[in-house]
Formats: sequence, structure tokens, C-alpha cells
Amino acid sequence: MKLTVNKIIKTEIKKTLQELGFPNDQISLEHPAVESHGDYSSNVALILFPLAKRDPALQDNHPNSPKSPRALAELLAGNLRINSKLQKIVSKVDVAGPGFINFVLQDNVFIDGLNEIAKEKNAYGSSDWGEGKKWLIEHTSPNPNKAMHLGHLRNNVTGMAIANIWEFIGVEVVRDCIDNNRGIAIAKLMWGYLKFARKDKKEMTDIDYWFNHQGEWSTPEEVKIRPDRFVDELYVKASADFEENEDVQNKIRQLVIDWESKNEKNWALWKKVLSYSYLGQQLTLNRLGNKWDKVWHEHEHYQKGKDLVTFGLKKGVFKKGKNGAIITDLKKFNIPETVVIKADGTALYITQDLALTKLKKETFEPDALHWVIGPEQSLALKQMFASCDKLGIIDYKNCVHIAYGYMSLKGKGKMSSREGTVIYIDDLIDQVKKEIVKKISSAKFQSSEIDGLSENLALGAIKYSILKVGRLTNTAFSLEESISIDGNSGPYLQYTYARCRSVLSKSPNPPNFPDLPYSPNPEELSILRWIYRFPEVIQEAAVQYSPNLVCTFLYELAQRFNTFYNKHRILEDNAQRSTLNAQTVFRLMLTSSVAQVLKNGLTLLGIQAPEKM
Repeated sequence: MKLTVNKIIKTEIKKTLQELGFPNDQISLEHPAVESHGDYSSNVALILFPLAKRDPALQDNHPNSPKSPRALAELLAGNLRINSKLQKIVSKVDVAGPGFINFVLQDNVFIDGLNEIAKEKNAYGSSDWGEGKKWLIEHTSPNPNKAMHLGHLRNNVTGMAIANIWEFIGVEVVRDCIDNNRGIAIAKLMWGYLKFARKDKKEMTDIDYWFNHQGEWSTPEEVKIRPDRFVDELYVKASADFEENEDVQNKIRQLVIDWESKNEKNWALWKKVLSYSYLGQQLTLNRLGNKWDKVWHEHEHYQKGKDLVTFGLKKGVFKKGKNGAIITDLKKFNIPETVVIKADGTALYITQDLALTKLKKETFEPDALHWVIGPEQSLALKQMFASCDKLGIIDYKNCVHIAYGYMSLKGKGKMSSREGTVIYIDDLIDQVKKEIVKKISSAKFQSSEIDGLSENLALGAIKYSILKVGRLTNTAFSLEESISIDGNSGPYLQYTYARCRSVLSKSPNPPNFPDLPYSPNPEELSILRWIYRFPEVIQEAAVQYSPNLVCTFLYELAQRFNTFYNKHRILEDNAQRSTLNAQTVFRLMLTSSVAQVLKNGLTLLGIQAPEKM
């Protein structure tokens, strides 16, 4: 109904303009910044007046042509007020400021909206806007040489939320990631394991010796450490070794060359260290509720990337540099050139990305491809997109980089796994969970319930803290702010939902949402007018890749409901509950709708809505 009303108003504005002889292809309809101005506002008069003033044909059609945008708005508003279709859904059409046309909807429209929520339940807010579209979104793609930290967290939470929102409006979504399981970073990890993981602490880098004496090297279980932390520590040590010693650099680079030649012992070591990483990372991903439809492994297609570069070299897409490396030629796109195959013949990230993009296109036949990656990769992605375009894989315009700002903890700077200055995701969740447990009343919950509830609240606190800010905005996580039950936080929204459910559980006769002889008071009307916007907010969040719009909406909705809750009684005393009057039925109806929309919005953000708190 919501999007239908929007469409009806736009359609009738267009018809009115056509009848008056004005062009009608530039209709915009927005919500006024000041809510008292109405439910919708159009600036069509401001846009059309300069055109009408310059067009003699229009002037001829209007001997008494309006002399200002406001006068034009008054002319349009007068005709819209007597429009029979609009009269069914619009109670008032006003002109404000220099020429804005404001529309106030009938109360019955909002009541119909509540009935729609009751009918559609978990589907409310969804639409068919994206029907027929297939979009791929690559998100998270954690490097297997390290445990997952805060940087991975923002990528994961953002990617999952955007994908959920797209799916909610009808887009066929494929969630994928790339396992970058080869290259210099993995070679460093292999070196770190050889040199620093022996049980006797003796440094040993002979891969032949390791292959025949693997029992002399430690396992994560033996040193009592999570497998991904085990790997992470070895990578940090190896990175320092690499930076300090040229001989080590050469040996690690040789590991890459040997791997690409499929050396048996090299591959055995490679599989060993990666098994530890995968096991640990999966524990974190499961905790976050991660979802992928396809995981691409770099080692399975990197050679295809080299073959694709060879093909592109023959076709003039690439060229040879002075040192023998193969480079791009992207003058057509005004993008700097870059190396796609190094002088020693080894592949780079862009090499496998070219092949992977081709595989994505051939496997899923998507309309558009999206990459959730930090802003530092912007140029590299543009170079890859442009190269794919020149190779005929996919149009540049159908490749989208969804960047996001840096994340840190308050008081801490940018993280670096190379330097060992990271905040692990699981450590953060555990710390937030610990603080939440202190706030949960043991009188209301059993110990088993507290663990599950505190986990959900901790994840809600963290995810919401990330998503509530603009996607490109750098943010510093504050534990105190994230768990505030009174502030703009995930637990505040979860608490409001639980409050709604608590009220509804006390109703002996769930309302059937009839047509009610009841006029909403100002607090109720405030909720009605806001909750009505939910489907539009979802669509806008999808188009702009901006989950923060959903967060802003939910927070405002929770505030409005809590204001109403603290001022008005929803249920009468127990003795009076056997028969519910119109007011009580309406308020239960309103409470149920708020609960449903909060749940739907939180679900899209990847946050659970607890039934009680």
C-alpha cells in the first residue's frame, strides 16, 4: 500500500501537469524535513517554472502564466485538491515556501498500513523493485594468513546487511567471497611455520626436513591456542623476518615460485598451515551468522588468470613493459596502467581477479557485480574493472566498488596484522558480552538463557554500532555507547521490541484489526506517520548501499513508541481486559505493528530480536 500511495500521488501530479500543458517527466516526491508540513512534498513547481518561463509554447498555453514558482505551485495545488483519486488518500494539499507542494494523507491510509503489516508480517517492507535483477556481492574474503579482526568485521557486517536488503526488495542475490590462499602473504605464513613453530624452539627452514619430520612441529592444540591465532602469530613473526633480511625475502619468494610449479612438499606445507587458519576463521564466521553462496579459491583459478593475460596480450589489451612484465593499457578509461604479470612470470591479485570475474560472469550470468572492499583498493579495482571491460568480460559500468570507512576502537589507531596491532573479532564480542551479562537480571533468566541472550545482545550491539554510521564514515567503536539501553544502540532497539512483545503477551484477546471508530492521539499519529515510511526506507537503503538508513529509521521508531508507551496505558487493568474497547484494540494493533517492523528491520541488519529482556 505504501509504495502504491506514493505512485498514485506521482501519477496524478503527472496527469495534472499534462492537462495544464506542462512537461511532466521530472516528478520528485519526498518526505518534508519538517513533519508538520505533511507526509509528502514535491518540488515540481520549482523545477518546471524556469522551463515554462523559457518556452514560448508553454506561455501561449497560459495567457495568465504564473509569475513565480510559488504561483505555479498554487495553480497545481488547486487542481490537485479537486482530484477525485487523491481525495480518497489525501486530506490536505498545501503550498509552502518558494513553491513546495505538500500532501497530508488521510488517517485511513495509515490504518490500512497497519492492516498490511498484520497481514504480511515478516514480509512487510519487501517489494518487487528488484525483480528480474541478479546481483553478485563479494564481501569479507578474509585472508587465511591471519585471524579475523575489526577490519574484517565491518566488511562482513556491511556486506551481509546490504545483501539482505537487496534480497528483501526482490533482487536475486549471490553472496560470494574469494579465498586468497596463494601468493607472498601465504608464503610468509609457510615460512613462519617452518621457522618458528618447532616444539624444541630451534629455528628450521628446511622444507625437505619438515616433510619427513612433521611431528617435530607444534599444533595449535598442543600450545593451547586457537588455530587462527596460532597462524596469526606466525605470520607476524615471518613478516618481521621478511622486512629485516634480504636473504629471507628471496627464500620466501622462492616458496611462491615452487608452489606455482606444484612442488609436492611445498603443497603439503601449504595445506597444513591453511587448515589451521580455516578452522579458526570458521568459528568466528559461524558466530557472526555469516552466509556465502559461493567460495572461490584462488589456487583453482589463478592459472586461468595468467592464460587470460596471455590472450589479452595477443589482442592488444595488455602490453609488455621494459622489464618484461605485462602491464595494462587503460588510457581509454583515464586510469593509470598497472602490472598484471610480474617480470618473473608470477601472478598478482589482479591476475586472479580477472579470471575470477570471468568465472563469476560465466557461472551466474549476473546483471552487475559488487565488491565490498576498503577504500584503499579503489584504484586497483578500477584497473581491474577497466581490464575486464577491454577483455569483453563485463561492462565497466556494471562493476561496483562498495567501499567503507576504517574502524577502530576509541583511543586506538588503524590496525595492522603485520605489526600485530589488531583487535580480534571474538575478543571484542566476548568483552561486550561480559559487560552485558553484568546488566542482565539473574532473577528473570536462568543461567543457560543468560548466555544465549547476552550473545545475541553483544552481536546486536556491535553490528548496530557499525551499521548506524554512514558507510564511508570512519568510526571508532565505543563499548559503553554500544550497549547503552537508553541511547542509539542495538540493545535499545532489541529492548523496545521485547517491550512490545511483553505487552502483547498480556492481552487475552489478540486484536483482529477491524475498522475502528477511533481517532489517534498525537503520539499515536506520530508512530503511524513514521512506520508508514518503512518500505520506502528499505528501497532507498538498497539503492544507496546504505544500511545506516534502516538504523536511523528503527531508532526513530523506537523513540516514538517509547514516548507513547511512557505517556499512555495500552492495556487496562486486569479486571477490565475481558472485553477490549476500540482504544485498547487500536493500541495493541499499533504495538504489534511496531514490534513487527522492528523485527523486520533488525533481521535485515543481521540482528536477532529477543522475545524478552
